[in-house]
Amino acid sequence: MKKGDTTIAEVYDILAKEFKKNRTPVVDLIEVQTNDPFKVLIATILSARTKDEVTAAASRRLFERVDNHRKLGKLTVEEIEKMIYPVGFYKNKARQLKSLPAVLDKEFNGQIPDDVDELTKLPGVGRKTANLVVAVAFKKPAVCVDVHVHRIFNRLGYINTNTPLETEMELRRILPQKYWTTFNSYFVSFGQHRCKPIKPVCGDCPVAGYCANRN
Repeated sequence: MKKGDTTIAEVYDILAKEFKKNRTPVVDLIEVQTNDPFKVLIATILSARTKDEVTAAASRRLFERVDNHRKLGKLTVEEIEKMIYPVGFYKNKARQLKSLPAVLDKEFNGQIPDDVDELTKLPGVGRKTANLVVAVAFKKPAVCVDVHVHRIFNRLGYINTNTPLETEMELRRILPQKYWTTFNSYFVSFGQHRCKPIKPVCGDCPVAGYCANRN
């Protein structure tokens, strides 16, 4: 795939249509349902290395008890573990969530920051999570790169990078900013349903004509 704006616009439009055919990624769904940056942040932390349906169920259990950071701070680590199990690395995430309210109060006066670098100061928040929260919760331009985004952009031949961090930095350089806020949702959905890491469903792929790895 060429790096020109015209070509990426065509791929973007195709994946936007594909996105509407499939389930909405859980973090986007929570944002639509709640319009709450706190819940978007928590769901994003829980979603790391976890299937959407597991994240959704864990988020629902947690949000039945917790709708702000102060209530979260009153729970014990053990209580959080029980509510979020079986998300990936649930014990680590429970400890991170327990410590999150104190950091929010100390560093940000209890408010979820809308800046990537500020968000990464929070427990359990790396660049992928921070970018996703900025894009989804605050509708600000942010380049959120997970394994799906990294894989698909490289398969298409739009970039040639070795790590998600390299991909983020390269996309910040060459991807037109008008795509930043929403492209992650489209690429993640496409990666979950068709352009999978193993045995991608290449037959009748709607972007096969743009793919550098097509047969």
